[in-house]
Amino acid sequence: MSQDDTERLRRWRLVLGSEAEASCGALNGTAQEMDQALTALYDAQGPGGLQSKDRRGGRGGSAPSVARWLGDIRKYFPSPVVQVMQHDALQRLNLRDMLLQPEMLNAVQPDVHLVAQLMALSRVIPAGTKDTARLVVKQVVDELMKRLDEPLRSAISGALDRSQRNRRPRHAEIDWHRTIRANLRHWQPDHRTVVPQQLIGYGRKARRPQREVVLCIDQSGSMANSVVYSSIFGAVMASLPAVATKLVVFDTAVVDMTEQLDDPVELLFGVQLGGGTDINGAVGYCQSIIREPRNTILVLISDLYEGGVEAGLLKRAAELVESGVQFVALLALSDEGAPAYDHQLAAKLAALGVPSFACTPDAFPGLMAAAIRRDDISAWAAAQGLATSR
Repeated sequence: MSQDDTERLRRWRLVLGSEAEASCGALNGTAQEMDQALTALYDAQGPGGLQSKDRRGGRGGSAPSVARWLGDIRKYFPSPVVQVMQHDALQRLNLRDMLLQPEMLNAVQPDVHLVAQLMALSRVIPAGTKDTARLVVKQVVDELMKRLDEPLRSAISGALDRSQRNRRPRHAEIDWHRTIRANLRHWQPDHRTVVPQQLIGYGRKARRPQREVVLCIDQSGSMANSVVYSSIFGAVMASLPAVATKLVVFDTAVVDMTEQLDDPVELLFGVQLGGGTDINGAVGYCQSIIREPRNTILVLISDLYEGGVEAGLLKRAAELVESGVQFVALLALSDEGAPAYDHQLAAKLAALGVPSFACTPDAFPGLMAAAIRRDDISAWAAAQGLATSR
């Protein structure tokens, strides 16, 4: 049997589990240890499983074995696989209580799913664990900021520049790169220079922000990852002087968290996931804080399962669109696949001029740039392959 055949059988044995040992052969060494880590999760009731006798002896006693398992999977599997396995463990084995243990948090690989779990547990995390939990959340926030900060800044700054072009600029306002490109036909070879017939400048600084952005975020449990990404984007936009950003979270109550945008970690710990959903009430609050409708972008991030008054929500949506607000509904802001959402309500909003679609974090900067330029958002989303509700 060739080495490739042996490796192929080893991989099939890891996928199929111990029942395939007769046909695929036994494992040894590192492969055997990888199999034990997989078995502990996906055959949790079997020998050595994470829900075996340790679990029956009380939740506290099982935490060390889970922490060891977390260390094992980080040793044997690449980072993307580790994150999938951790997420599966949270869902399959109900390890939420174990996340209250400091040794668990020290062993786990931080990612957006873990931050979402810690947000859900923020009210009950004991004092001895809270500092560790904050460090875990901060690590994820810092990594996301590195990934998402520059694309969002560049997209928004570029869109603001293009939307505020000045054809009669003062000297300090001249955009020399664009001016030179626009006047290349006036090149004077004898003098080796360009004679600019048309000056192009940046928009003059306004006394008030050029754009106002309101992020209105559903904090029901299913929207946890969207809350994490929205908070990061809100913090980035809040640091841009040309954009006035407000962040509102809601369930059946509405909480304005704009004052906490300078500290995303504290903001995330202030979010209380779960509870009902009153989108009408949240949009009503956002409507009340909008001062310049034609200068405002309202982004509702929700799966649209309304627990409030749907007729009231549709009435408010129509009023906002009529007043000039650019109103967009994001069914999810996450790396996950197509979300579950209320198709009927999405279609009703779309008929009023409020497009609804799911958006990945990588696509969000482009969305904000398109909104600032006042592009057709439905057309933009279609060009990105993001299906919109009709």
